[in-house]
Amino acid sequence: MSRFTLLTLALCLSGVAVCFVRPSLSAAAAPQPCAAPLQWEGRTVQYDHNTGRNTRAVVSYDGQNQRLRVLEEKRKHTPCKRYFEYIYLFNSGVLFQIEQVTKTCAKLNLTEEWDPYDIPMNSTYEDQYFIGGPGDMIEVQEWSDRKPARKHETWVGVYTLKDCYPVQETYAKNSSVTTSTRFFDLALGISDPGVFVPPSTCLSAIPELGLQFSLLSSLRTKLKQTWLLSVSLVVGERKQWACLD
Repeated sequence: MSRFTLLTLALCLSGVAVCFVRPSLSAAAAPQPCAAPLQWEGRTVQYDHNTGRNTRAVVSYDGQNQRLRVLEEKRKHTPCKRYFEYIYLFNSGVLFQIEQVTKTCAKLNLTEEWDPYDIPMNSTYEDQYFIGGPGDMIEVQEWSDRKPARKHETWVGVYTLKDCYPVQETYAKNSSVTTSTRFFDLALGISDPGVFVPPSTCLSAIPELGLQFSLLSSLRTKLKQTWLLSVSLVVGERKQWACLD
């Protein structure tokens, strides 16, 4: 040990000098999941990695009352293509599916638990970075459900660092079902609570035993994927087929 080192150590021990030890990176506080807004409106575009198909929708999200409204956006005319509106009322355990043109309404009992748009507290921190470039960028954090015992994650969420808005969520149910949803044009609050009120055609709707659907959903949730469903709806003795592109 050099004389300088010995002198420095003696001064520290005697209180003559104040000595600082640089904390290690492992001692720094670990990032914690932020609290996402409970109510917002905005738009989404969901990409199905298997089919290569994009689905756009206007979304009203009410986490306080556990309800969600999804309105498919009409982007182009496609033969046999129907566009739907979905109203999820989790407190009542009911999902309404409304065909946008005819207003034909189907009622389905919800069996899934409410799963909010947020970062679960047991999520794994992945990264923090900027989206965009100099003079026009926003800082985000990336989280996942990756665990040490599991090699691959099934959910990855990107949320803004400042206000915890969702930016993108990716779900992988299996090797053939993976979807990515981007969020944009978000605004806090619900401008029209009436969007959660089903139309009058739903008053006489009863739970459809003939409503068969295939959800492109993740292990974490079903409610965030259902505007990609392929529906065979039986109404009385008449069948209406919802065709995909």
